[in-house]
Amino acid sequence: MPSRIQQFLRDNAHVLGASALTLAGAAAASAYFSSKPEPLTPPLDLNNQSIVVNEKEDIRASGYLSANANLMTYLYDDAKTTYEAFLRGLRVSNNGRCLGRRTGPNRSYKWLTYQEVLEKAQWFGSALIACGMKPGNSTFLGIYSANCVEWAVADLGCQMFSMVPVPLYDTLGLAACKYIINQTELCTLVCDDVSKTIKLLKEASEMKSLKRIVLIRDSVPDDLKQVAAQHNLEVLTYNEVEEIGKKNAEEPKPPKPEDLATLCYTSGTTGDPKGVMLTHANFLICLSAVYFHARGVFSLEPSDTHLSYLPLAHMFERGMHIMLYMHGAQIGYFSGDIRKLTEDLMELRPSLFPTVPRLLNRIYDKVQAGVRGSWLKSLLLKGIIRNNSIWDRLVFGRIQKMLGGRVRYIVTGSAPLSASVLDFTRCAFGCLVMEGYGQTESSAGITFNVPGETEAGNVGTPLACNYVKLVDVPEMDYYAKDGRGEVCAQGGNVMKGYYRNPEKTAEALDDEGWLHTGDIGLWLPSGALKIIDRKKNIFKLAQGEYVAVEKVENVYQKSKFVAQCFVEGDSFKPCLMAVVVPDEEVVRPFAESNGLPTDMEAKEIILKDMLAEGKANDLKGFEQAKDIHLHPDLFSVEDGLLTPTMKNKRPALRKVFKDTVDALYRKHNL
Repeated sequence: MPSRIQQFLRDNAHVLGASALTLAGAAAASAYFSSKPEPLTPPLDLNNQSIVVNEKEDIRASGYLSANANLMTYLYDDAKTTYEAFLRGLRVSNNGRCLGRRTGPNRSYKWLTYQEVLEKAQWFGSALIACGMKPGNSTFLGIYSANCVEWAVADLGCQMFSMVPVPLYDTLGLAACKYIINQTELCTLVCDDVSKTIKLLKEASEMKSLKRIVLIRDSVPDDLKQVAAQHNLEVLTYNEVEEIGKKNAEEPKPPKPEDLATLCYTSGTTGDPKGVMLTHANFLICLSAVYFHARGVFSLEPSDTHLSYLPLAHMFERGMHIMLYMHGAQIGYFSGDIRKLTEDLMELRPSLFPTVPRLLNRIYDKVQAGVRGSWLKSLLLKGIIRNNSIWDRLVFGRIQKMLGGRVRYIVTGSAPLSASVLDFTRCAFGCLVMEGYGQTESSAGITFNVPGETEAGNVGTPLACNYVKLVDVPEMDYYAKDGRGEVCAQGGNVMKGYYRNPEKTAEALDDEGWLHTGDIGLWLPSGALKIIDRKKNIFKLAQGEYVAVEKVENVYQKSKFVAQCFVEGDSFKPCLMAVVVPDEEVVRPFAESNGLPTDMEAKEIILKDMLAEGKANDLKGFEQAKDIHLHPDLFSVEDGLLTPTMKNKRPALRKVFKDTVDALYRKHNL
């Protein structure tokens, strides 16, 4: 989410700039070195992170397991469904704080206890039944809302009665939302935003199953009432639904582990979204393995607190909620305005901070810009995890306060962190940094870094709940016998399939239950897995060479001048061209300080730096861009150029920039 991250960084420029890193003097450095701790002791041999359980196919399992051991299932016997996980949290927290939001005095966090949340969830689920919805695994509820207490209560209310929540999000687009409503035959939709609800309801004639809107507001505006009436739809406020449930309370009808826990729709770059069918067992087995993976180093207690700001419609944040419930911890919601995220962090002071690499990369870039060329960089030491040194108090403490000053764990996924960013994050924030790799189809997890691992760039060892193998991709010259191939996973965390989509299910799951991820992996000598390529989005150039375009884009985005990049080519051309969105916060001061009067000179500098990054990252000559076009505006979900998970939406980008790319080829007589 580029806009959120950039806003966060702008709001904290005073912390990240050079003034924030004023040198404390040699005495501070001396004291730091004399008292620096030993690196974290890993709970697993870092030279043997995975074991081979099938030599013929080179099937690997976690190094935490013995060669003849079964895959892990559940961490706790009393938490085999998401509902049971919540009940466990109620017990271990002794009915402690559960969900909070900033509605207290001076906008402090006001909390609901576990018992209060459970009671509200029972009312909500009972109200759905009173409105005609049947308890059971074939009943779906749509949730179309930003993260909030009501989102979580509605989710739990479904689980109590074995119903299935279906998250929607506006960045899917109107057409995709209509598709999901029709495919799942949703009759009830929970919404938080009036304008987007009206926009959707104007298309209600194309969604025959939709009967009811539950609005997360104190009252229903007249314009919404009018649109709903035109389409014969009922609109209730969330509070009205609670009152219905109070008067018609039902006994819970809990789900079984093998029941569906959610339909989580993923938006690809082409075609309709796919509804990933995940069971309660999928959720709990995956989360149990993640927690087991970091045992002895990472633990959650009822006193731990998490700020929920990453979208609940995605599996990463959804999994965090269930993990926290299971251990009786506390979840506070951000205020809904990303410009106030820093205020939320300072008020809540979370101990756990799940995030995305882009945010950590940008924080690192800003700090490095302030200390470039100084001896400060030498103090970013591998594996150091502490937050009580003189160095922390004098310098890094100010950065740590950006996150509230109490963070013990940072969890990140979606892409690996570079070695420099990983080392910086560990040292600057004084906490354990954990990276994972997975997909929605694997309940968000497949591999996880071993705590104490100091080598960056790999995604760790298989989780103890799944096997991993690599399979041949001959068109890209990757072969499993060489330790390279498409990453496949098999285990209790793997989805049942795509809802009402047998064709796509067959493409993703083979007859033996292996999930084919589309990512290309490499087994390192240590037994860790490294993601090196992507099977999709490849094309052949005129000379017959294949190009994995996402790999090239990811390399070019390492350039300090590049905010975003779209690389294009086809089988009729011998080379690549690129559309680049410059990072204005870097390019503008660089141009001014170096006296670059024209865009042409700036473009030459940017292209030169991109090509240098390509060479440093071993791009072959045919993988390098021949020329670039500078585009002034960031690609975004709103303009249709990015997917909701912030990946390039290639068909849309190709259409928008077709004339631009064609002009670049003509310029070079190609």
